[in-house]
Amino acid sequence: MSILLEGRFKELPPDKSIDTKAFLDSVSRLPAFFDCLGSSVFSVIKSDINGNITKIRNVYEKDPAKHVTLRHILEAEREEHRGEWPKVGATLALMWLKRGLRFIQILLQSLADGERDENKPNYIHTNIKKAYEQALKRYHGWVVQKVFQAALLAAPYRSNFLKALSNGEETTEDDCLEKVRQFLVNYTATVDAIYEMYTHLNAELDYTV
Repeated sequence: MSILLEGRFKELPPDKSIDTKAFLDSVSRLPAFFDCLGSSVFSVIKSDINGNITKIRNVYEKDPAKHVTLRHILEAEREEHRGEWPKVGATLALMWLKRGLRFIQILLQSLADGERDENKPNYIHTNIKKAYEQALKRYHGWVVQKVFQAALLAAPYRSNFLKALSNGEETTEDDCLEKVRQFLVNYTATVDAIYEMYTHLNAELDYTV
């Protein structure tokens, strides 16, 4: 489970502020998650996440003292870009990144909750489909949705996915899923906090690509 646990997210403080450097350090390990899904079709989402992480990091590194938290970045860009905000810079990158993070969260939570197709219990199509429909589908046009449907058909067996997630280590499914649950505690809190921040700052945009 090193893919997840090595990048475990930190517990948020009471005000739910998200330290930018700590967030970037943790989230930068997540693109490897999509390699566990087997099909190269998932590289589209992986590439998108990588690109958005890079955009946020570039803004942060220009002035780390000014961009201590993710909220500091959004507020600074709102002041700088005014009428063009929030469809600019790290604000836009984080908006799309949080959707990719939500996809991972829903997929892992669905697995941890034991959701599966009773007719095909060793498939993870049900879990991936739920994650996509809840986190990403509404923002994708017809072409991108068709790409995802192809990815769904190429999804790995549940057992193979969990083994890949465990970095090939020998472990039981129960142990693997328990580590998933441990990872999800702070990860889910962080993703939820980002969504809440976008709602509070009225930074959410609703358009398709």
